[in-house]
Parts: sequence; structure tokens; C-alpha cells
Amino acid sequence: MTVSIGVSDVERFRGAIARRLGLQYDESKLNYLADVLQRRTDSVGSSASQYLEWFDAAEVPNGELRALARELTVPETYFFRHLDQFRAFAEVALPDRLSRRGGTQGLSLLSAGCASGEEPYTLALIVREGMDRVAGLSPSAAASVSIRAVDVNPAPLEKARLGRYTAWALRETPAAIQQRWFRAEGRDFVLDASIRRAVQFDERNLTLEDPELWQAGVYDVVFCRNVLMYFTPEHARAVVARIAHALAPGGYLFLGHAETLRGLSHDYHLRHTHGTFYYQRKDVLEDAPDDPLPPRSRPRPNGAPPADSDWAATWLETVQRASDRIQALAETPRRSTESREVSRSGTRARSELTVALELLKKERFIEALELLARLPDEAARDPDAVLLRAALLTHSGKLERAEQVCKELLAIDDLNAGAHYLLALCREGAGDKQGALDHDQVATYLDPTFAMPRLHLGLLARRNGERETARRELEQALALLRREEGSRLLLFGGGFGRDALVALCRAELIAAGGKL
Repeated sequence: MTVSIGVSDVERFRGAIARRLGLQYDESKLNYLADVLQRRTDSVGSSASQYLEWFDAAEVPNGELRALARELTVPETYFFRHLDQFRAFAEVALPDRLSRRGGTQGLSLLSAGCASGEEPYTLALIVREGMDRVAGLSPSAAASVSIRAVDVNPAPLEKARLGRYTAWALRETPAAIQQRWFRAEGRDFVLDASIRRAVQFDERNLTLEDPELWQAGVYDVVFCRNVLMYFTPEHARAVVARIAHALAPGGYLFLGHAETLRGLSHDYHLRHTHGTFYYQRKDVLEDAPDDPLPPRSRPRPNGAPPADSDWAATWLETVQRASDRIQALAETPRRSTESREVSRSGTRARSELTVALELLKKERFIEALELLARLPDEAARDPDAVLLRAALLTHSGKLERAEQVCKELLAIDDLNAGAHYLLALCREGAGDKQGALDHDQVATYLDPTFAMPRLHLGLLARRNGERETARRELEQALALLRREEGSRLLLFGGGFGRDALVALCRAELIAAGGKL
């Protein structure tokens, strides 16, 4: 039976998928979801409304959830994908975790969202062959490393257990490893049985509470690459929190190249080696601070750039949020005899922060810094106030002090893209070009929509005669500047408005041989 699928049915289906599986699909995927819904209603022999009522309200059978997982998760991966991350795993994470364990117990690795097994088998190969020597693993230590791999889709798990792959899946596998651990069989290559036995595959839904999977402190390293990007923000935050709970203190988390923990968690330190980014769980998990200002930039409808006057609305919203948080800090409940003083302190904090922001707009940096210096101690330590102080110090040319304040902020929140960008300016001022590049790259990784570090990277490349790099960075900066929030331009633009920054970017792009 084929039933008619309406737009409202597809929207309802999209919401149900988000709730049941945590998967997020935008409007460009509505036709695809309509096809999936059509196939599922045909399979169970019901109307769209009947299927959705059952799927939304009932305890859906595992068979149906598995069928949907097959339809909705179609992974494409291969062995040794993103070799830079595996080098960091072999040369940083493994030896560090072995050292922390003291050789008294084995290590535990998790591949979350393992698809057809290429990733966890790559980990097993690294431990057993080649890079394990760099990591300093003895044969006995290698044998004590356990690897668990989970995925919501049962179909690729069945393929993973067979260990049979095409030549295309081995396209990045070093020849020596391929010759030693794979056996040609027709057009396929079969992985050695000892490597297959080193990995335990399980069907698991990462978005569900699963006490057995997420035992406290059980894992030393977790790979969860190109998984979070498909989840709703709420499910992504929950999964990252579960991973933090299940990682041992100091354990490592590897995400996909396009993924970041910014806005999702404060439980990790950012690490940057081997040309890649990854995370290390803090030794002690702390309560997450409020998100720093300015807020993370989000794409505007239809990609339309904001009007020049938009900075006022976005900045006023930012001011209000920041002021409210600082007032809340200043008004932390104390003894009743102190309540009147706390109220006066909170009011003063709100007033002085608001005035400081207005002084920044007028480029009266010294006066703004003097006002911030009068904030109550607890309010002055709020990440919003610290970032504003760092920006004011940078704009006023006090780079050494600005760098110190940025480091204080990163000690609170080392995923703060704004602090890394300001540090890039400070490092350039100190003559440390490589340090400037490093912090700009961290800022662009943490927030790909942030225009200013892209512009700075382009300017640094052009001054260094790297025309191709300059063109690439300036082209991206130009596109981002047209959509950048006015609040961030005010805080990080060095006194230049949107039009002036766009004009600068265009001129530098032309000078680097680029086309507009």
C-alpha cells in the first residue's frame, strides 16, 4: 500500500527522529525524509498519520528503530582516515595514558559511531603494528589494550564483524600494513583474524542513557568522529557529557575535523599537535560557566548580511545578557545582614559594565578599563568581563597585560575563540608570528563563522608573501564579514566598522591576486 505523504507529516517525522534517535535534519533533507517515511509506512502497511501516532507515542519496537537507523545513517569511511589524528593518538594519547596508568592495568578505547569498523580496526592496527613502536608499547602492553566499537546501525556492524573490505576502503592504508594484515580474496581484502578479535562491536544508541556503556572513568581514549554534527544540540551536549563521565581523568577525545566542543562542554582542555585538534578531559569536572560574550555567531536566514545598524540590537542583547549574569554573580545569596549591600553591588556592576561597553564603542578605552576595575571581585572574574577587559587592553596597545588577561580567561574557558584571537594579535605584537598563526587557527577551529581571525590570517600570509594562502583566507574572511554579528565587530574590529573591514579585506584580496 502506498500512502500520500504531506509536508506536515514530514515535519512531524523530522521531530520524532530528533527525539527518538537524536538525529537532526535541516530543510534541505525534507525530500529525503519524505522518501524514508514513505518506505516505512509501506513496510508496516499503515497511513502516515497512523505510523507517526504509533512512532511518537508508543514504545517503538527495536526492529523499527533498527530499520530507521539503516535508512538514516549511511556512513562512508576508510582505514587511517585523517592520519594526523591517528599520529596524535599514537604519539601523545597512548604514551600519556600508559604513563598515567603506571603499567599496572590495560587501556580501554572506545570508537563511538564506528560504522563499518574501519576506525576501530585502525586503532587496533596502530596498537599492534608500526606506530605502536613510536608510542613505546611492548607486545604485552599492546595485548592489554581493549577496544570497543558501537553504532546505532546494525547493518554496518555486521559488515565490520566480517572484516572484509574493498580496495577503496584501504586507499590510505600504508602498504606495509596492508601486506601484513590483509589477505586478498577476489576483489576484497580480509583483515587478519587477530585484529578482528581485538575489537568488540555492539549495537548502541549514543543518545540513550546506557549505564553499562558509560561507566565512570572506564575509557582512556574515545573516538567520536563525525557523529555530533548529526545530533540536535541537546543530544550533542548530553552525549559529550556522557563521554566526559566515562573518560578517565586526563583521557582523550577525538572529534571530526569539522566538529568542536565550543558551546557543548567545559569539561575538556583543547589540544593542538600534529596539525590537528583534539581534547583532553579535565582532571576534575566543574560546573560549566555561562557562555562568554559575544554569543556564538549563527547563520542568518538566506545568508543575508546584517544591516549596519544591526550592531545596536545584537550588542544591546549581549549587554543585557552580560549585565544580568554579572548582577547574578554579585547577588549570590549571602547572610541576610549583607543583602542590602549585595543589591547595591549588583546594581553598580550592571551600570558600570553597560557604561564600559558604551565607552568601547566610543574608543574611550582607558575610561572603560577604569570602570571595569571598579567591578566587585566576583563580577570582575566573570568570563564576559574578562574578555571585555582583554579586548580593551588590546585596543589600547597594552599587549603584555592583554595577553596575561587572555590567559586568565583561557584558564576558565580554554575553548573561548575570542580570547585566542586576541592572543594572536598579542603574539604578532611581540614578534611571534608562529604563535599568532597558532592562536588564529585555534580561533577559526573553535568558531568557523568568526571573521576576524580569518582576516588576520590573510593579512599575515600576504605580508609573508604567501599569496595562495592569503587569497584563500581573505576570500573566506570577506564572506564571513558580510554576515558577522555587529557585536563581534565592535568588540574585535579595532574601531573599524563593517564597511571599513570589508573594504580592507577587498583591497588586500586584490593585492594578493584574488578576484572579487
